[in-house]
Amino acid sequence: MNEPGALALNTGGVHPPVPGLVQYEERLQALALWAAVVLGALFIVLPVAALLGRSAFDAQGDYVGLANFEVWAATPALLDSALRSLRLSALSALICVAIAYGCAWSLTMSCMPAKGAVRALLLVPLLAPSLLMAISLIYLFGNQGLLKAWMGEGSIYGEMGIVIGSVLWTLPHALLILVTSMSTIDARLYEAAETLGASAWRRFTSVTLPASRYGLAMALVVVFVLVLTDFGVPKVVGGQAQVLATDIYKQVIGQQNFQMGAVVGVVLLLPALLAFFVERHLRTRQAAALGVRAVAYSPRPQALRDGLALAGCSVVALVLLAVIGVAVFASLAQYWPYQLQPSLRNYRFDDMDGGGWASYGNSLMLAAGTAVLGAAATFASAYLVDKPVHGRVARELLSLVAAVPLAVPGLVLGLGYILFFNHPANPLQGLYGTLAILVLCTVAHFFSVAHLTQLAALRQLDREFEAVSASLGVPFWRTVWRVHLPVCAPTVIDVAGYFFVNAMTTVSAVVFLYGPETTLASVAVLNMDDAGDTAPAAAMAVLIFATAAAARGALALLRAAVVRRTQGWRQREAA
Repeated sequence: MNEPGALALNTGGVHPPVPGLVQYEERLQALALWAAVVLGALFIVLPVAALLGRSAFDAQGDYVGLANFEVWAATPALLDSALRSLRLSALSALICVAIAYGCAWSLTMSCMPAKGAVRALLLVPLLAPSLLMAISLIYLFGNQGLLKAWMGEGSIYGEMGIVIGSVLWTLPHALLILVTSMSTIDARLYEAAETLGASAWRRFTSVTLPASRYGLAMALVVVFVLVLTDFGVPKVVGGQAQVLATDIYKQVIGQQNFQMGAVVGVVLLLPALLAFFVERHLRTRQAAALGVRAVAYSPRPQALRDGLALAGCSVVALVLLAVIGVAVFASLAQYWPYQLQPSLRNYRFDDMDGGGWASYGNSLMLAAGTAVLGAAATFASAYLVDKPVHGRVARELLSLVAAVPLAVPGLVLGLGYILFFNHPANPLQGLYGTLAILVLCTVAHFFSVAHLTQLAALRQLDREFEAVSASLGVPFWRTVWRVHLPVCAPTVIDVAGYFFVNAMTTVSAVVFLYGPETTLASVAVLNMDDAGDTAPAAAMAVLIFATAAAARGALALLRAAVVRRTQGWRQREAA
């Protein structure tokens, strides 16, 4: 694979620009841009619009305006679910971010040993579905749990279980945001504080906390939305404590009441949309607060502080691993809690109601298809947004469409896919119930983060590459193949891994879309748990976790090989 530095010497013997080539390339790029906008509207915008429109019609298809919302507001159970969702999401966010902030401070502001290993352990839950944490809580604090006595007169089934489970699975998300935020604090602020004789506590309150306030706020917003829109934890351990996510499922699957499901979806969309704009504002403020002359902070060793930091992070990491470990142990126990001898009987999924090895195979195909299509689509969208010189309107529209999934919860998008693609007048109705629509919905659900990641990688490339290519008469597609793709290959692999893991673990975006032949492993976990097969449900969740971990490991090896092959020029430049 050619390196960017060799572009001028290895262009296939090209000659000066062919007359009309520039105009041809501009037309081709414009066509690709508008095609991307149309596809984005088809698979992202129109399903959400279908959901919004359905909320204004009754079961017979007659327009009723806001009447459905009036019915929702007049139904105490539905209104209570909304208020409970907001309350539990806020409480979970406060607890989760407080713990994550302490871990992020330890990882960035101390010299604690084994930072890399501790950070990796704290991020392990990213590979597990939220269902795994919820099932583990049942084995720990349920009616036959190991630590049932710790609950006293209380029960894990209800609001307490939702909060604990939500904190456990969202902690890595908050940690990533906070570590990134605190890693950019200007070291000169600490030097000035030390010069003025400020104590360690004073430096924390006057420098660290204010400098990380935007990251702290972003973490709160992100965790709030994740908990608000999560379906797995409240479905498994929520008991009688209904929330918005379970209300949508009950209205659509339980009662086939699509108009009320759409109303609840809109209600769920509104706080998520508000949180999206708040997060965007905070991200902009944080970027503006970073000075070009900022100096990276490098802490000095302090035995007591570093020891306490290691102890605190180790406790959190051990709790996370213990919770996951309980699920692994329970999945291998012959009959919990009476016969704990190791056995694989719980992995005989074909003998269980609601599960099967076919579901796991479907999830593998879904994850692989999502990884390939998602990585390719987001690279193409990022290229079309950043590289073409012309077509500003189309590029702005594509950027807007690519940002929409950030503000749309998975349940809302999945319900929108039902209402849009299952409509009798839609020529694409044949996609409904197939693996293809599951792949498309999953790609759309996680599109925004992957698009922004690819965009950041492409923007690191100097625009001189395009100028040199144009001066040599090299078509842009050859430049993409020989320059852009090789340089961005590590990022493309990272994005593929992001799609693969999320496709294996997601529930909310696909729970409405699977058919009899396209059941998924994550949905099988729910179905087996509903059928009372908790141990097989734990086994399937553990299998999802192991698959995601193995895939990330394999992609890490692939990434390292690709870096050695395509990024040698960076090392030469650094030298």
